[in-house]
Amino acid sequence: MKLRLPRWLRSANQFPFFVIPVLALALTTTVPTRVQAEPLPLERAIRLALTHSTSSAIAHEDVQHAFSTYGELRDGYMPELFAGSGLGWTYGYPLTIDGSPPALLDVIARSTVYSPAQRQFLKAAKTDWLAAQSQNKDQRSAVIQDVVLSYAELAKWETRLIHLQQDDAQALQMQQAVTQRVQEGVDSTVDLNKAKLTAARVRLRRVEARGSADVLRQHLANLTGLPTSAIEIVPETIPSLPPVSSEEDLPGKAIASSPAIKFAENHSLAEAMRASGERRALLPSIDFSAQYARFSTFNNYTVYFPNHFQKDNATVGFGIKIPIFNASQHAHAEAAEAEALKAQKQAEATRNQVTEETLKLQRAAEQLEAAREVAQLEYQLAQSSLEAVQTRIDAKTGTLHELADAQVQAGERYLLFQDADFEYQRARLNLLRATGDLEKWALPNPTSK
Repeated sequence: MKLRLPRWLRSANQFPFFVIPVLALALTTTVPTRVQAEPLPLERAIRLALTHSTSSAIAHEDVQHAFSTYGELRDGYMPELFAGSGLGWTYGYPLTIDGSPPALLDVIARSTVYSPAQRQFLKAAKTDWLAAQSQNKDQRSAVIQDVVLSYAELAKWETRLIHLQQDDAQALQMQQAVTQRVQEGVDSTVDLNKAKLTAARVRLRRVEARGSADVLRQHLANLTGLPTSAIEIVPETIPSLPPVSSEEDLPGKAIASSPAIKFAENHSLAEAMRASGERRALLPSIDFSAQYARFSTFNNYTVYFPNHFQKDNATVGFGIKIPIFNASQHAHAEAAEAEALKAQKQAEATRNQVTEETLKLQRAAEQLEAAREVAQLEYQLAQSSLEAVQTRIDAKTGTLHELADAQVQAGERYLLFQDADFEYQRARLNLLRATGDLEKWALPNPTSK
């Protein structure tokens, strides 16, 4: 099923004989404003939005930030190398400058060798990076869904505009005919006011449709980075929607593929690792340290160390830390464990929420599909009634008021069918996103440009 009108609805022989010239006039009055625009297929619109979208860029930078945080902790096991100088004047015993004795050249290297806490913090940072990737995937799906819905809704309003232009022409013809009958004394002013009301309602709907189309075109322009004059949609490029099966376990599929669940689970796991790291900060740790210094003779080293002074000095060794008592770290570890438990419960809540929402979407899509079928059949019946009245008018056995009522009824049923069709499309797209199939459906050729 395409996200556009079925072929029977677009067939020219389904309209009264006077609608065909009106359709040609509608096309010539609406197309020239964007006649120079290059057609914008749905797939190209999606790819432009993924490249241009600010929300996608923000999510990508969040991933880079999480990866950099992981790299920062991972590089703690690599030696840090510092070189500098501690030049200074000395009076009496040579005291330290910024923790090191005064020296012409000072080179320091240090790194972590063994730290149970650091290892857990490193695992937590890596898990946070994976969680950020899940969030980035979810944001990517949100952009795709936004483009597809905006694209399909714009197609709906543009199609409605053409149909309303036909209705407008019919309403004006009917108003002129009733005006003439009033002048001839056949109809009353009440009949004329009814005809005017019908025409006014059609004009109101045209204004609504034009405004909605303009807003959606601007929204697509903001998403894709194209000017509004270049937004010329091609409804035929929207892929067919797959059918909904009531027997398929879509909630289970959503649990297995939902980025929201993966993010919540990874976040919970990261918090648990971080809490374990805070607890392991109470265990011994070992650091590597090395330092080289070249001393000067004007810092009184020869005065206090006359027999053992040398200019070049170096120290290489390991620093072992054994925590004995640290009440604040105990409290910090308890706070981290509480956060880990909170994250675990949040992950469970997310899992339950995704299950319930997916089941609701599945049932809603089934109901809306049935409602769409009902609206389609009602429109077909109204269209058949209009054709029957037109046939009686041609045979001079029908009345003008019967034709007016049939036209209004057909127009109303068409709008109801169009609304029901789009609501089904919206629910179906939400369900595709929930089950992780949206991108595969919208971009069937991942490598295409």
